[in-house]
Amino acid sequence: MLLSPLAVTAQTENDEYLEYEDSLTENPLMADTMQAVLVPWPQNVQIQIDMLLEDPLFKKSQVAVEVYDLTADSVIYKHNERQLMRPASTQKIITAITAIDRLGGAYQFRTRLFYTGSISDGVLNGNVICQGGFDPKFNTDDMKAFVESLQKMGVDTIRGNLIADVSMKDKDEYGEGWCWDDDNHVLTPLLISRKDKFMDKFLEFLQKEGVVVTGEIKTGVVPQSARAICARFHTIDQILKPMMKESDNLYAESMFYQTAASGGAHPASARHARAFTRQLIKKMGLNPDDYKVADGSGLSLYNYVTAEEEVAFLRYAYNNINIYEHFLPSLPIAGVDGTLKNRMKGTHAADNVRAKTGTVTAIVSLAGYCTAANGHNLCFSIINQGLIREKAGRAFQDKVCLVLCNP
Repeated sequence: MLLSPLAVTAQTENDEYLEYEDSLTENPLMADTMQAVLVPWPQNVQIQIDMLLEDPLFKKSQVAVEVYDLTADSVIYKHNERQLMRPASTQKIITAITAIDRLGGAYQFRTRLFYTGSISDGVLNGNVICQGGFDPKFNTDDMKAFVESLQKMGVDTIRGNLIADVSMKDKDEYGEGWCWDDDNHVLTPLLISRKDKFMDKFLEFLQKEGVVVTGEIKTGVVPQSARAICARFHTIDQILKPMMKESDNLYAESMFYQTAASGGAHPASARHARAFTRQLIKKMGLNPDDYKVADGSGLSLYNYVTAEEEVAFLRYAYNNINIYEHFLPSLPIAGVDGTLKNRMKGTHAADNVRAKTGTVTAIVSLAGYCTAANGHNLCFSIINQGLIREKAGRAFQDKVCLVLCNP
């Protein structure tokens, strides 16, 4: 019986495949490679990641991986996904998503200026109060606006004190579990250009503009009788971008304490922020007692997460447009910007993977989103721990991303 050209081609391809399949038994590594090529997605992804995990690197270090198909709503890969790990800066994912969920995308980080007393003939007989809102982006332009607002009121002399209202948060200057030899920023509600020199700079700016201050710099709170002079603010998106793309720890801690204060706690503390994170973890169907939240930035050695937990947060954001529209643009883009600018260049993962990096001594992490060649949206978490050379962990993570993105 004659076969059609298509049938002949199919028979030939089948014979070639059978011959090739037989040859694979003689070379196990080649067999694994070709098995990954020949099986459908996502099984090919699973085989390839399994192969990557055969690296000798994992005889001396630990790794946790979970990959979730957001389009199909299913886990497509998991390995040690429930093993507790230190997240490093992927902790910022948890901080950011909790904050956006709690505060909303329209939230503003505000620093306010008030006065008490009365103004007569250019003299303010009363105090000027700076109320801190833990805005890490407050800079010299904002300070100039404070001084100009006083001048517009005709004030050239302040017969009173300059009061710093830092009552928004507690007096803890550093996060729980921070290393003493890190270059840590002081966590205070009144910052200028990232430094704890707000009131000194305020006095300096006033004096430069010829405003005489007869009193002293003191701490206190805004009294009910005080009147507002000026307010400076930055949006949550303005804080999110450097926090995530550049992994700015100060911005992350500010976000953490904004969340803490949102429940009305005064002063707000890390404990209050943790409570809201725990609430969200529970809402996701996980047990908050299974994890440890110490700070908002990931600097602390006391943070403990799992790949499963990080993926749960990424899924939650993806499924909530009011969160996702603010969160996704803040993530570094592979080969393009932020902490992923120099990674995965010239590959199918470049300009595709959007993920938060994390690095502390012996720990490297990566968690975020990408799009597979079949158009499915994925989210993933990869945490490497116990590394002597962090570079090896990053190389592994990049390979996993290539597996997820390659056609």
